[in-house]
Amino acid sequence: MKPISTAAEFEQFLDVPARVYADDPNWVPPIRADVAKQFQPSNPFFEYGRLQQFVAYQDQQPVGRIVAAVNDRLIEREGKNIGLFGFFECVENLATEDPAVAPHLFEAASQWLKEQGMSTIRGPIDLSTHNNCLWLVDGFDSPPYMMMPYNPPYYSQCIEKAGFHKAKDAYAYSFELSPSLLQKFEKAYQIALKSGITFRPVATKGEAFEQDCRDLYRLFTQAFSNNWSSTPRTEDEFLEEAQDLKMIVDPDIFPIAEYEGEMVGFFMGLPNYNQVFKHLNGKLNWLGILKFLWYRRTINEARMIALCALPEHQRKMVAPALVYLVHQNGTGPSKRYERAELSWIYEDNMPSRKITEASGGKIYKTYRIYEKAL
Repeated sequence: MKPISTAAEFEQFLDVPARVYADDPNWVPPIRADVAKQFQPSNPFFEYGRLQQFVAYQDQQPVGRIVAAVNDRLIEREGKNIGLFGFFECVENLATEDPAVAPHLFEAASQWLKEQGMSTIRGPIDLSTHNNCLWLVDGFDSPPYMMMPYNPPYYSQCIEKAGFHKAKDAYAYSFELSPSLLQKFEKAYQIALKSGITFRPVATKGEAFEQDCRDLYRLFTQAFSNNWSSTPRTEDEFLEEAQDLKMIVDPDIFPIAEYEGEMVGFFMGLPNYNQVFKHLNGKLNWLGILKFLWYRRTINEARMIALCALPEHQRKMVAPALVYLVHQNGTGPSKRYERAELSWIYEDNMPSRKITEASGGKIYKTYRIYEKAL
């Protein structure tokens, strides 16, 4: 066990997941360069946070890893010295046997956070909840959708043995896209139109794209600023993330709602590019690009990430009308979407759960964030 201090150790840090998931058919390797980018000095996180990476070795081979992080924005928001752990991975026998590596990884992160003055450790959260977070605790029989976590079942056993307890659960909902949903929500769409709401697809080019991103940032900030364990993003951070997603947006499943020319709602859906990434082995080199272009034609799933309608316009049926449009556009003659996932929704977010379940969604995966007093 040692803290990372060299470029070679950082490469070994990046190598660990391939060892953990070598025989797991449901694992989708992340793009290695995207993971590495999060630790570059250019990451805005380092303007308000600090971190330490740790790697565990057996016979000089990396077999486990963890990152301890302090996010000052989270501390300021919650008024408590909460430290984070994330990027955890550990091969099975060294995670579950006694003595095991996993407890030492958790202890290393906890000790570092204590030295930073933290009183609580929470995770898994990779620096912030805007990045990868949560552990899967139920629903291991299928691959994750795009930008959703995946982990072995034994991780829950490891962390609970280390004294952590559940902080909060979140759910992923599965949808079989069927014509009956259109009939159920078409009335809401007609009410929205009669109330003066207009709808259009999100822009993907030029100044219109930039303006939509700024408006989306405004709505995100208003609607989701109170999300649990979430931290605010600056507009520049939001715009940078939007640029990263620009090339994979399908405007047909990303409708915008406007009232008198002002954006008042949106439904953010994205094609499930994990159906493509599983063929790339984490590499977007020239061969990876060719595979990307080839396999993206096979996408038949979509992930629904966020549904937002400003409170003052909810009586105009904006939210269910957006659900109607996504379903209608996503299952049209030129589309191949057969299934969708809406994720994630925290267990106590009852308004979002109610509209999701009314839309035909069924919980099929459960995720968890853990905590422990230091």
